[in-house]
Amino acid sequence: MASQNSILSLPNARPYAFEFPLARTALVIIDIQRDFVDPGGFGSIQCGNDEIFSEARAIVPTVKKVLDIFRSFGGHVIHTREGHQPDLADLPAAKKLRQISNPHGHHTMGIGDQGPMGRLLVRGEYGHDIVDELTPWPGETVIDKPGKGSFWGTSIHRQLLARGITHLLFAGVTTECCVTTTLRECNDRGYQCCVLEDCTQGFDAQQVTTSLDIVCGQDGLFGFVGTSSDFIASFNESTTELTPPATPPLLGDDGLPPIDELISRYKKGITTPVDVVNFVFGKIEKYKDVDPAVWIQVESRDNAIAAAEKLIQQYSGKPLPPLYGVPFSVKDTIDVAGIPTTAACPQYAYTPSENAPAVQHVLDAGGIFIGKANLDQLATGLSGCRSPYGITHSVFSTQHISGGSSSGSSVSVGAKLVSFGLATDTAGSGRVPAAFNGIVGFKPTKGTVSAKGLVPACRTLDTITVVAPSVTDTRKVWQIIAQHDPDDPFSKLPHSLVTWKVDFRGPRLGGFTFAVPPASSLAVCTRVYRELFDRAVQTLRASGGRLVPIDYNIFEVAGDLLYEGALLHERMTCIGLEFLQTRLEELHPVIKALFGQALSNPPSAYDVFRDQALQIQLTRKAQQTFDTLRGGVDVLIVPTTTQHPTIAQMEAEPLKLNSKLGTFTHYANVVDLCGANVPVGMYADEVTGTELPFGITVLGGSGYDAKVLEIAGLAEMAFQEAFAK
Repeated sequence: MASQNSILSLPNARPYAFEFPLARTALVIIDIQRDFVDPGGFGSIQCGNDEIFSEARAIVPTVKKVLDIFRSFGGHVIHTREGHQPDLADLPAAKKLRQISNPHGHHTMGIGDQGPMGRLLVRGEYGHDIVDELTPWPGETVIDKPGKGSFWGTSIHRQLLARGITHLLFAGVTTECCVTTTLRECNDRGYQCCVLEDCTQGFDAQQVTTSLDIVCGQDGLFGFVGTSSDFIASFNESTTELTPPATPPLLGDDGLPPIDELISRYKKGITTPVDVVNFVFGKIEKYKDVDPAVWIQVESRDNAIAAAEKLIQQYSGKPLPPLYGVPFSVKDTIDVAGIPTTAACPQYAYTPSENAPAVQHVLDAGGIFIGKANLDQLATGLSGCRSPYGITHSVFSTQHISGGSSSGSSVSVGAKLVSFGLATDTAGSGRVPAAFNGIVGFKPTKGTVSAKGLVPACRTLDTITVVAPSVTDTRKVWQIIAQHDPDDPFSKLPHSLVTWKVDFRGPRLGGFTFAVPPASSLAVCTRVYRELFDRAVQTLRASGGRLVPIDYNIFEVAGDLLYEGALLHERMTCIGLEFLQTRLEELHPVIKALFGQALSNPPSAYDVFRDQALQIQLTRKAQQTFDTLRGGVDVLIVPTTTQHPTIAQMEAEPLKLNSKLGTFTHYANVVDLCGANVPVGMYADEVTGTELPFGITVLGGSGYDAKVLEIAGLAEMAFQEAFAK
């Protein structure tokens, strides 16, 4: 099997050999729908010649061969379908009327008219769907486009960015219209594009030839033109050059394999979801002796096995969904149907009847729910020491804090009890515990993952996050849960999110710009943290990064707003003012002290409006910091936190030390940044001598999630390479 890291070449492509890395290449199949290649559809009307029209259908077996190869190694596949809403609200009058209005033309029917396969080019009709031979598999992207190109009114650019795609192989119909229109749009955005000429066809032979000549003319004006035979030969050659890896142990002390490897084992029949469930529950039982406070509620083994057996039955003989049989944890502020949601506060508990959308997306993708993870009470804190269900500790040390508030979620992943966890982040709760447990913690842009079914800590700042062992696994889960929810009032409209040009060379060769806090801001860190951060900066500079100065004061002022301004009282409003007033004495002592002090000192309306205005101003300035078209940087690199306290130290100064831990996390939520903690080193604690992890956070502006993960992945790889030396 060819490796995702393989670089393939089409040596006979025009105007010269087309080279592409499999991991960053997507196969884009344009509009091979019944409406375009089967008799009675819009395509047959468009063509007007049955003999010529039949040639469009003839490419399907060749396209299928290329598609099968992409599927064999888990490659990226994008299908597009041209069509319109049933009410035709997205159909411009010019497109609807232009061709049927030609007095000398052959178009007797138009878009929306009733045809043998339903209304022509209308979504939901039989003719609108992709032909059976190329039916999309679970996890393959389907783009419903209202235009001839694929970018207007769709999310394709963000979908490609999310997957780290830089190179595209094109197939589909028609060459002269939708295929080359989309290719030109991709060319404008920086993608390296190649049309496989034996995988595309049109309704005018001369136009097809001319269109392909234009693509590769003038030394490659828009891209390349190659053949499927070259692709198949290159793929087969790369396969024979690889030495088959030894089959690893089924499931050993190292824990669960990466998600892609686990799915591969399922496909090969090496293991089953039931085996994995039993393995996971065995590890959970053993880990109770190490840390009994990881979970608030674990699903019964029988229920988890039943879920695994249902998956096996459902997908027997069928393509597997992207998270098939992958075990995951859920922070106990996120709803799982039928399981009490406690927010680590028994007095606040309720039992939801529905899954939170993020949980449902994971379940729909084949994930297996394992349990609800512990947290700092009411998701308030960065320590992991504020729960009536017990204090968790770092997987590296029984003496050191796990971090919070997503303490149990991060430990469940760091201890390799599950493959990933759904957590939350309001002030750093998904990043700090990830750093303390040596895993990746990713806070997406607010409003890109539905917050329905989440107990609000501070509704205008809350984000459901992903904690996972690697950037690759984090990215895979994020792509599944980051779906627009029109019922979430804080959900951002997809077309309002930023996009940017692609550098097909990648950040290491193409370069990237980054900023860091000034020395005066870093002084709050311990000596060893400052040294490790300096080393991280040098590694990034050696990996394509260029250090650029910025106005960092924006972020420090924003961080102060979280607990020193009116936002603290928004947090209390979200929890419920009456609940806090009547049940304050029943809360964890630290939570009681924090909210008790705030209750006795409420802000005035003037304070609230002042802070709101300041937050808006700071958010605008912060977002401008990441606008590279106007002198901004790609990312801001910071130490995820300032130090790694022991549990005893945290309990001695719970509020003061908590505030210090959030120095580099608080402001990200206030000014709507996205960010990923990446473990980049180990060090010996100066007091205990224990080996502990150190993490940096890659921060980006609103909507720059894919860029953040791209550079986080580069950082992860660079430090793994450095460690290997």
